[in-house]
Amino acid sequence: MPTPSSVSATRPPTTAFDVDFIPDPEDPYSLRHSEYGYDVDPAHRTTSQWRPGDSLKASDEEPSVWIYLQTYISYALLILLGHMRDFIGKWLFPASYSHLRPSNVSSSCSIRSSSRSGPDALGPLQGYAPLFSDFDSFYTRRLKLRIEDCFGRPITAVAARTAICLDRTPSKFFADFTFTGETTQALNVSSYNYLGFAQSRGPCADQAEEIVRKMGVTTAGGRNDVGTSDLHVQAERLVAAFVGAEDSMIVSMGFATNSTNLPALMCKGCLIISDELNHSSIRFGARLSGAMVRQYKHNDMEDLENLLRECVSQGQPRTHRPWKKILLVVEGLYSMEGTLVDLPRILELKDTYKFYLYVDEAHSIGALGPRGRGVCDYFGIDPRRIDILMGTFTKSFGAAGGYIAGSHELISALRLTSHAQNYAESMSPPVVSQIITSMGSIMGPEAISIVPSLASLPAHVMDGAEGRDRLRRLAFNCRYLSGGLRKLGFIVYGHHDSPIIPMLIFAPGKMGLFSRMMLERYKIVVVVVAYPATPLVSSRVRFCLSAAHTKADLDRILRATDEIGGILGLKLSPHGPRMNVEDVIKQGVQMVRDSEEVEMIEQQ
Repeated sequence: MPTPSSVSATRPPTTAFDVDFIPDPEDPYSLRHSEYGYDVDPAHRTTSQWRPGDSLKASDEEPSVWIYLQTYISYALLILLGHMRDFIGKWLFPASYSHLRPSNVSSSCSIRSSSRSGPDALGPLQGYAPLFSDFDSFYTRRLKLRIEDCFGRPITAVAARTAICLDRTPSKFFADFTFTGETTQALNVSSYNYLGFAQSRGPCADQAEEIVRKMGVTTAGGRNDVGTSDLHVQAERLVAAFVGAEDSMIVSMGFATNSTNLPALMCKGCLIISDELNHSSIRFGARLSGAMVRQYKHNDMEDLENLLRECVSQGQPRTHRPWKKILLVVEGLYSMEGTLVDLPRILELKDTYKFYLYVDEAHSIGALGPRGRGVCDYFGIDPRRIDILMGTFTKSFGAAGGYIAGSHELISALRLTSHAQNYAESMSPPVVSQIITSMGSIMGPEAISIVPSLASLPAHVMDGAEGRDRLRRLAFNCRYLSGGLRKLGFIVYGHHDSPIIPMLIFAPGKMGLFSRMMLERYKIVVVVVAYPATPLVSSRVRFCLSAAHTKADLDRILRATDEIGGILGLKLSPHGPRMNVEDVIKQGVQMVRDSEEVEMIEQQ
């Protein structure tokens, strides 16, 4: 463990947080350095960049048929027991099911005319329909409720490298919880904090605090009303320069960036072609637009081309008139699968079939590419070949909201027609400040020419060194953990450069066990995901990595997953366990280096 003097000789401290909190050499898993892990080893750095010829298809690893059969049997038993409990409970405990039954108004509220009779007389009011459908709420009540303690865990302080969970005890079979008044600090691999900017100390936090003093917390209006300030204009210029577009427009809510701008772009008589795994905000916006929506198999370029041929040749249904516009909507990085869009092939199809391209980079902007500029940077593609670039600030930049970037004509039109600009409140000034500071630290001196106030930040922040270091740390963490889990025999989906690493669990009962055991035994907070966010039989745990995590953190995750995965029988790879966990940890850095050398050779 390096001493403070040796650290200063290696590199200057990136923030005051580095100076104040040096890890305890007696405890390699010390959580004192809780917001941004302390790791100055240059071997724990690499570059996120596409290797020519590297497959972008989802993992084809599948367990045996017996595993799928067990999973279906597990769900069948849960559903059978749930219906039995409902049938018996409705007779023995009717009050507990009142929200699933029509509720009548009391007799004192009944209306009956004493002077009129016949069909015109008003009888007793029938009251209200059920608040929830018995059938529609079955999954929530009888399956999800059994592992409710694994979802929505309340925390306090910053969800950074670690999270401080508020301890609670369940009651009424997880229908209710009681807080104990105690907390548990745990390693956090459940938050979208890719570059580690979720910090309560440091330049970003200081600038946000200063902006609150100067401008308050709101501009009290929409962008086209009184909600535009110099700060918003500067942020939009900075975003446009960062993503490589002519102009950009920021929106105060990430979900609304898709759901309010797609209807402004498309209308009846237009066609939207969507990947089947696109985010719900894209689906919602596509429905609101009134355009026809067609889907293709996830990342299947052959299926996409067949669909394009059909749609271009046949035109609109019944009339066969040409479509007014055809818009292909894809994501740069798919958050449930960890897969990357096959952008080079899509651009080839774009040149052939002349459609418009909309790329949602909610999870890829800031997290991919040598300069953190998203999938275009990752593949080495000119971003101006893409018509519409969309992204959010919630994942990589520690802020909130999203952006739309494109040509100046497109953005000017959206500023007038988008509901996000006319009716939604503009982005809060401290949030805009967080975006500018975090993005500026990645861009370096280039950002100062766009936002002169960034010149007041420390030199070690604005020279771009800290931003590049965060990008390289994240790239190493992704490849190391993803490769390590595969070597241990787990089925892992996604690309090796993805900061989201889905590990398949399958059996529904093991989801809750895995999450609880990780927290109770190793003090690690993870995300477990199941239907309807994933296919019914593809339950999984998602490790959400950050530049704030250290190599020691990832070693801890590998050891914990190896032990718990062995207990629960989760090493389901058809290739079987290839290495033991200590060998993976010992050789992991070399494996990442070897992959980087192969990458350089292939590029040459």
